[in-house]
Amino acid sequence: MNLMEEYKSKLVSADKAVKVIKSGDWIDYGEFCGQVRDLDRALAKRKDELKDVKIWSTVNPYPTAVNAVDPTGESFVWHSWHMSGADRAIAKTGKPVYYSPIKYSELPRYIRERIEPLDVAMIQVTPMNRHGFFNFGPQCSFTRAVCDRAKVVIVEVNQEQPRCLGGYEEAIHISEVDYIVEGSNQPLAIVPSPPATNVDKKVAELILDEISDGCCIQLGIGGMPNAIGMAIAESDLKDLGCHTEMLVDAYVYMHEAGKMTGKYKGIDPGKMVYTFALGTQILYDFIDDNPKCATYPVNYTNKPSVAAMNDQLITINNAIEVDLYGQVNSESSGTRHISGTGGQLDYVLAGWESRGGKSFICMPSANIGKNNEIKTRIVSTLTPGGIVTDPRSVADYIVTEYGKYAMKGMSVWQRAEGLINIAHPSVRDDLVKAAEAQGIWRKSHKIQ
Repeated sequence: MNLMEEYKSKLVSADKAVKVIKSGDWIDYGEFCGQVRDLDRALAKRKDELKDVKIWSTVNPYPTAVNAVDPTGESFVWHSWHMSGADRAIAKTGKPVYYSPIKYSELPRYIRERIEPLDVAMIQVTPMNRHGFFNFGPQCSFTRAVCDRAKVVIVEVNQEQPRCLGGYEEAIHISEVDYIVEGSNQPLAIVPSPPATNVDKKVAELILDEISDGCCIQLGIGGMPNAIGMAIAESDLKDLGCHTEMLVDAYVYMHEAGKMTGKYKGIDPGKMVYTFALGTQILYDFIDDNPKCATYPVNYTNKPSVAAMNDQLITINNAIEVDLYGQVNSESSGTRHISGTGGQLDYVLAGWESRGGKSFICMPSANIGKNNEIKTRIVSTLTPGGIVTDPRSVADYIVTEYGKYAMKGMSVWQRAEGLINIAHPSVRDDLVKAAEAQGIWRKSHKIQ
């Protein structure tokens, strides 16, 4: 049987493909912009036939039909490796969204060795090439692991998916696929970064002072890291490299400005290395069939010892709050879950391990309410229920619009002083009082 004959023999409608799913099954919906759309709608039609179908998702970028038709979760139980705005919207309706804590670089191993066996994997892919391969598009973090673990693999072909070159584990052969569904070719999720604020620009200025020619740049998820990337694109820096988990629009601008030569990278010289991409069409067009870019599974991009093979690795991520001990919470507001650990811990570790490298956690000093109410993001202790994303023994530079403080090697009283000095001025006296009560304040302390 030749490739096209095999293709036609496996080609079915979305409605027929989802008939393989049974009550009680564990299934995977694909990650990021590779989450299935037509198969989701087809599965939602079976709501009254099914019970307790457990679904894995990752940074769900789309409204999901299975959740819309099943607000109580009796038929479809939604799980996430990293929650998104769409997931938070589901949770607000009262339907549980069950988060699974991860260290992102370890996730392929969790899937291959630890989670419940996957009955069905459903993933979006590019059209098959002449060699019989379907490319995973800009999301190969652990897709290969999902396909390896699943009893049945269904691919939803989307002509809008960019073909992302590897690397490795970026594609699946037709011989490994059970069913092929030709989807409705919907565009990928557009995730623009908000315009940079004055706070973003000040933080970018502070971090730019720490970056030199030849550094390798990692940007985490969020508006502030992306704003820093845009500032780099407009700077005089040169010969920078890219080794990151998430590729965002800012990297395109850095490349087009001539900053991203990658000539001094310790591994993958000249290549812009990533494991997933989220942004606008500018980004998706840039990575499509582009040999400048290389997509790898996350156990390569995020493994600290691998990332740290690039000298002068600069890692830039954001946070929700940091306490006076240096504990960083980047994923919850108290017990209300917002996002996830993602790869932040991986890259905080990698930044320190890299020769000449640095890791930065950046955030506004405070949230300003409608009536100019100040809610500090440097706190005496983490909000009860708040998650420690980066332990105090691991986190290093903390940056707000009021300055930056490097915590490695510092005692608890030195940390308290350093962090209070970059807190919002209106809350510093209160933080001093809290530090005194906690026994981490000395009378010789100085507050600027």
